[in-house]
Amino acid sequence: MKFKILENVETKTPLICYDTKTGDPIESDETLLKKYNIKKYKINDDGSLNVFNDVDFAHYGLNYIPFEFNYVRGEFNCHRNNLTSLKGGPISVGGNFYCSDNKLESLKGAPSYIVGDFNCSYNQNLTSLEGAPISVGGDFNCYKNNLPDLKGAPDYVKGNFYCFRNNNLTSLKGAPSYVGINFECFGNNLTSLKGCPSYVGWDFSCRNNNLESLEYGPSYIGGIFFANNLTDIRNSFKEGYWY
Repeated sequence: MKFKILENVETKTPLICYDTKTGDPIESDETLLKKYNIKKYKINDDGSLNVFNDVDFAHYGLNYIPFEFNYVRGEFNCHRNNLTSLKGGPISVGGNFYCSDNKLESLKGAPSYIVGDFNCSYNQNLTSLEGAPISVGGDFNCYKNNLPDLKGAPDYVKGNFYCFRNNNLTSLKGAPSYVGINFECFGNNLTSLKGCPSYVGWDFSCRNNNLESLEYGPSYIGGIFFANNLTDIRNSFKEGYWY
């Protein structure tokens, strides 16, 4: 479903929501928007929505995102539905973006930039991070998926990066180059650290893998390096130094 403008927005003339397949009118915009508690919004010329508060679709059992969004000032939450796609999701989000616990097969349609956290965990059909945000101002969560590698992950994550317990993760190729806090890749099937971030602001955890060595580890770790029994290495990683 998608909004189409019938009159100028400033006239406040009631708009109609159309089924994109049949072209038939379904409900007035007010009915649908109130159903999802969307109160402050503007409809753009292309029919997409700008929303000036949070959008919360969590636990609605949705098979698809019911509107076409352009911008959401607050948080966008479509957690725990039956989504297989993020089509219709916002291009830009001013807060967190949660699409965890769905049936996503792709992250195509996710915002390019996230001010807060991005969470796509618990999507068992997700085998690639292609389409993920380029930059994340908070945490990036992609644990409990079926990722073979991290290709498509953002290059810059200001907060934590969590990719632990991905059943098929055998490579860190595509991981961010910069992680501001913790990087956690424990509980996977990694045999090498090749591709891991060069900078980790705090802790780096790669325990419970099948690592053959710690070669290719980060250039800098500001906190603790966790690798099975190696749990007491504090501030030993400096730029250009490998352990």
